[in-house]
Amino acid sequence: MSDSIEKATQPRDLLGEILLPDTPKEVEAGYRTLAERARTQDFGLIEDDVVVLDTETTGLSFSECQLTEIAAARLRGREIVDTFRTFVNPGQPIPKNIQVLTHITDLDVADAPTPREAVAQLAEFVGGAPVLAHNATFDRTFIERVPGGHEVSDLWVDTLALSRIALPRLATHKLQDMAEAFGCASVSHRALDDVEALAGMWRIILCALTDLPRGLLATLSNMQPEVEWAYRPILSFLALEDPDAEFSLVAARHKLVASAPAQARADVDNLEAMPHAPSAEKIARAFGPSGVVSKMYESFEPRPSQADMAQEVREALETQTFRAIEAGTGVGKSMAYLLPLAIYAKLNNVTCGVATKTNALTDQLVTHELPALAAALHDGLTYTCLKGYDHYPCLNRLNRAVTADLPIEEAMNNGRSRNVVAADMLTAIAVTYAYVCQSVEGDIDALGIRWGSVPRRLLTTTYKDCKRRDCPFFPNLCLLHGARRRAAAADVVVTNHSLLLKNVEADGMVLPPIRNWVIDEAHSFEGEARRQWAREVSAERVRLLFEQLGGSKTGAIGTALSFASSHEAATPTMGLLSKAASSASSAMVSSADFFDEVRKLSNLASRGGYDMATLWLGQDVRASDEWANVVQAAGEFVRRLDGVRHDLEGAGKIISGLTSSEDNPANPVAAQIDDAVRELRDFIASAEVITDATDDSYVFYAELPMTQRRVGSERLVAEKLDIGAELANRWYPEMRSVTFSSATMSVDGNFSHFNDATGLSRLDASQHREVSLPSCYDFDRNMSVVAVRDLPDPRERGYLDALVDLLFDVHVSMGGSVLTLFTNRREMEMAYSKLEPRLAERGLSVAMQERGSSVRRLSRRFIEDQSLSLMALKSFWEGFDASGDTLRCVVIPKLPFASPKDPLVQERGERDRAAWRRWSLPEAVLAVKQAAGRLIRSSSDSGVLVLADSRVSSKGYGKVFLKSMPTSNVTTLGTDTIGRYLESWCASHK
Repeated sequence: MSDSIEKATQPRDLLGEILLPDTPKEVEAGYRTLAERARTQDFGLIEDDVVVLDTETTGLSFSECQLTEIAAARLRGREIVDTFRTFVNPGQPIPKNIQVLTHITDLDVADAPTPREAVAQLAEFVGGAPVLAHNATFDRTFIERVPGGHEVSDLWVDTLALSRIALPRLATHKLQDMAEAFGCASVSHRALDDVEALAGMWRIILCALTDLPRGLLATLSNMQPEVEWAYRPILSFLALEDPDAEFSLVAARHKLVASAPAQARADVDNLEAMPHAPSAEKIARAFGPSGVVSKMYESFEPRPSQADMAQEVREALETQTFRAIEAGTGVGKSMAYLLPLAIYAKLNNVTCGVATKTNALTDQLVTHELPALAAALHDGLTYTCLKGYDHYPCLNRLNRAVTADLPIEEAMNNGRSRNVVAADMLTAIAVTYAYVCQSVEGDIDALGIRWGSVPRRLLTTTYKDCKRRDCPFFPNLCLLHGARRRAAAADVVVTNHSLLLKNVEADGMVLPPIRNWVIDEAHSFEGEARRQWAREVSAERVRLLFEQLGGSKTGAIGTALSFASSHEAATPTMGLLSKAASSASSAMVSSADFFDEVRKLSNLASRGGYDMATLWLGQDVRASDEWANVVQAAGEFVRRLDGVRHDLEGAGKIISGLTSSEDNPANPVAAQIDDAVRELRDFIASAEVITDATDDSYVFYAELPMTQRRVGSERLVAEKLDIGAELANRWYPEMRSVTFSSATMSVDGNFSHFNDATGLSRLDASQHREVSLPSCYDFDRNMSVVAVRDLPDPRERGYLDALVDLLFDVHVSMGGSVLTLFTNRREMEMAYSKLEPRLAERGLSVAMQERGSSVRRLSRRFIEDQSLSLMALKSFWEGFDASGDTLRCVVIPKLPFASPKDPLVQERGERDRAAWRRWSLPEAVLAVKQAAGRLIRSSSDSGVLVLADSRVSSKGYGKVFLKSMPTSNVTTLGTDTIGRYLESWCASHK
């Protein structure tokens, strides 16, 4: 019997498929016996009378959609003793996609009760009993927006969040996935079926909760007793089974984590012998027809560009030089750099690094490419992922969060009540506790925490605030430092641009000593460095600072005063702390004066009708009376803040010297003071750099509110001007090799802009090399570029109408599936208002990226609806993948030149007469190349790029854009012929 047939006959391990990798064996064993134990375990009164509920609706919008079905089941013990089910007449047509999903048709609901009648029947069935629902917020909102809906129940329990506490090692908590994995009823997106599945999962969730470490349930149920929290009664009841248990997170982590860390690799710089790279022959064989790479894919075809790129990476490692490699879509860049890096790491027993643009790309490498490569290599491969500090739970802060005041004010801008925000924080704390008690390593990105209600600082720390050796979890018990130590022992470490740049800023103290790097998606590296290395003084930051400091009864000062008043050894700090509280109050007054003066800078900004204005703090502004007043107010503000710092620092030294014990918990108090002092130091340093404005390595600017409703959004910012110089001076001397990789680096075949931006031009010519590798896709055949020659200038009166006419012709000719990328929100909104009704008359739909809309949700909607078109802004110019007929045309109404008012543009122009051609032009060309890259994501894709800006045809620099495109199939047309051209193109590419 063949291997494939044998595998097909083996039963699927459904639970194994949704367990997170590296789940500890004893935890996995517990999960695998849950279904059996849940059938016999007795949970007493907690399961005596509960109602499981599910609804179906016409869509996801609470304001526009309606109920179509309600189902519920009453549980007593292990049995369903009664059920309820009714269709609901929504009073509106059910969308076709919802009919396909739920199998509920307009005919089914035609004679059904109205929402009010159906909810009244439900209320009678429930009778006020506790209600269980998976994602209860959704069901409860739809029920309670119907008159009488509030009578259904006062206690709704969200089993989605509760399952995250009970089963933190699952990769998914979707009801369908869990029900299948644990052998419960299947989920069919019909309400009653879903109810039966959840009824089966309920006892499994309860059983899993009792498996959590002894005492943890009591600890969680006793958190912040003044907060009304739906899970408290459940956790409290289950905790009664073991009333004398005491919980210690340190003990739980000790039990979970092996005491002996992996052996760290040597720093390449400390090797006794010269490191050696794999041979060119070995790399060539690896990418050949029967090589290592061929073992990783079912259907493998050698790609010359992929093999060439791997050789370039190999040579960079061997010669200890730098590379800029532009590799088009379809080359297979990831494996081209991973394999030579991996072999080099194993040959020399060192660690190599890969930095990507986003955590999503990081996860892609760690969950797909690297596991496949590890399986293909005969001696395997070790690898790990490192993210920033704010992606890992800080166990020290987690312990503090149980008893410390919740930072509710930081999350009160989302329209939720104080209790709802506080309850979300308690849920986040509970989920995180459960996760760290069952996970040797891992981050908190997939824990389902509502970050809109939960400030990250509640559960995470920063590089500056980390206690390190003063923390009881350092280093092995800590998820972050444990990850760093494991990374130091791995062949390949994958991280993101952000963390790598923070490591440069911190002089190598964040990451292991890695001397060989590949920077993927390198076109974004300069921009990320500018953001990471910026300094900021903002009204929002000051608000958080004063909340952190507090006063005589709140924040770090209040906590320390309370401690000092009840502990005789700490009484010498009372005077210092009282003085700090007084100074903080005075500083708060000074901050108001300071930001009053900052807002007056808006008198110097151009008024473009926007809520916010950006003002370059150039010589003219710095010579103004308004700026002089800002500097004077800043001086007073900083002086008072420094007084707070001085007094808090003195108090902190005394308190931290006290012995911590159960009766004298000094260290948590000292930790709060230390956090506040560090933030004060950093804020004061930033304020001084910005107001002095003498460091010419920065460009300075202000973001200012132009309307009353935006008051409180003002910021003063200092950004590094020349990132290339910073990299060349601060990072490159420490590196053996750095390979930059991206699909968009060159402008008209020239790498000079990229080399300037990243500092490669500052190296000796022998130290770096640039290579452009062609895509394996046939762009000339599958992609066309149309340049529009006769649209009016955007400043002319008839421009918008002409643009809308053009967009209408494009959409109709293509039959939809058009992505229009704007550089200006107002222009997009005006175009949409004119275009949408015209397209609707032709049966075509177009969506728009509205303010505050979810980019992820909008992307999913566009991808799922093949004929839908989209009008969007910057977030869709790159990193958005929609292959196949979902996207067949990209339109760029206006070339994406940076605004002449942009502070960076003005500062560069002040220092360099050729700045526009050196910076603005190539940056716009690269942005257009990125947009063009949205069209061809696979070998079978085809599409048209429409450049609707007539400057492409009328200006000399327009040729630079056209010559930089991945296809030579370029046509210049007038607006009167574009429709016919696109119809012909569509006919020829069916």
